[in-house]
Amino acid sequence: MLDYSYDLPLVTASVAISFMAAFTGLTLTNGISALSQNRRKALVVMASFALGGGIWSMHFVAMLAMRFPVTVYYDALYTLGSVLIAVLLAGTALLLLHFVPRTPKIMVAAGGLLGFGIIAMHYVGMAGMRGCLPVFAPAGAILSTLLAVVLGIAAIWVGYGRRTKQNILFATVVFALSVAIVHYMAMFWTGFGSIPATTDFTPTIENGVLALIVTLAAFVICGTFLLSAVTFVLPSREASADATVAGNADEKMLDEHGEAELPFVPEAGRIPIRVPYEQDKKTHFISSGDIAAVRAEGHYTVLYVRDEKLFCPWSISTAEQRLPAPVFHRTHRSYLVNIDHVSGFERRKDNGACLFDGIASLNTVPVSRSRVNPLREALGL
Repeated sequence: MLDYSYDLPLVTASVAISFMAAFTGLTLTNGISALSQNRRKALVVMASFALGGGIWSMHFVAMLAMRFPVTVYYDALYTLGSVLIAVLLAGTALLLLHFVPRTPKIMVAAGGLLGFGIIAMHYVGMAGMRGCLPVFAPAGAILSTLLAVVLGIAAIWVGYGRRTKQNILFATVVFALSVAIVHYMAMFWTGFGSIPATTDFTPTIENGVLALIVTLAAFVICGTFLLSAVTFVLPSREASADATVAGNADEKMLDEHGEAELPFVPEAGRIPIRVPYEQDKKTHFISSGDIAAVRAEGHYTVLYVRDEKLFCPWSISTAEQRLPAPVFHRTHRSYLVNIDHVSGFERRKDNGACLFDGIASLNTVPVSRSRVNPLREALGL
C-alpha cells in the first residue's frame, strides 16, 4: 500500500467550504414554501447546486490535500458523474421538503437522500482516481454509509423541524460536519495500491486542472455564502420589529411546539378588505372574506382559499393588524383563521385544532394553549 500525507491548510479549506455550502443551501430555502411555484423551483435549483456543489468541492479539495508518492489524476466521466449525483440527490431532497407536505416521514426520506448523496458522491469520485488504486474496506464503507444517512436525517430534522435562524445555524453545523466527517472516516478505511501505467480511453483531469475547477467552484460558493450571510444577518425592518416584540419573554407562553406566544388581543371590527397576493409576476387582490386561513412563512404569508394557496407579501403581524379582527383570529404564532370558514373544533389536552372542509391543502390549523379560550368564545362554544 502507498503511504500518503495531508496538507493541513487544504484540509482546513475543505471543511470551510463544507460550512459555507451548507449555510448557503439552507438559507436559500428559508421561507420559499410561501413563494409561487416557479420561484420555489428556481431557489431549489440554486440551493441544490450550493449543497451538491459544496459536497463535491469539499471532497476534491480534501483529495488535493493528499500527498502521494505517485502522480494522481482523475477520470473526467467519474468526476462529472460524482457532482451530478450530489446535485441531483440534494435537489430531490429539497423538492420533497418544499413541494410535498412536510411530514416526519418526508423529512426522514429527504435527510436520507441528502446523506446518501454525500457517500455516493464520495465513492463515485474515488472510483475515478487514476495513478493509484483505492481499496475500500467493506466494514468502513458500510459504517460510512450509515453515518452519512443518519447525519443527513439529523441535519434536515434540525433545519426543518422549526425554521428559525437558530435552527438553520445548528443545521449548518450538523450538515457541514457530516460531509467532512463522512469523507475523512471513509478515507481512514481506504488504502491505496500502486498500479502500472495504463492508457486511458476516456478524458482525464490532472491535479492542476482539477485545482482550477475546484477553485472556481469554491469562489462561487464563497460569493453566494456572502450574499446569503448579509440577508441572514441584516433582516428587514419589519422582521426586526417582530423579533423585538418576541424578545420580551417575561410573560411569554409557549405553545405545543415550544414557540413563543403573545397574548390574544382582539381588535375592533372592520369591514372586509382587499388582500394582495402575487402570481405570474403580477400583484392581484382577493377579498378577505374568501380567505380561510393565513400561515406565516418567513417574512411573508400563505393565504389558504378554497382551491389553492396564494403568496402574500404581508408578514403575519401585518396580516393580523389589517384583517377584520372579529372574523380573523390568531390561533397560533404562525396562523390566523377566518372563523366563518371553520367547520369544527377539536380539543387536545391543553391546546386544540380548527377543522376545515372543502379547503385544498388545509385540513386542520393548530390552536395554541393561550388562544383556546378566546377562540372558543368566538366560535360560540
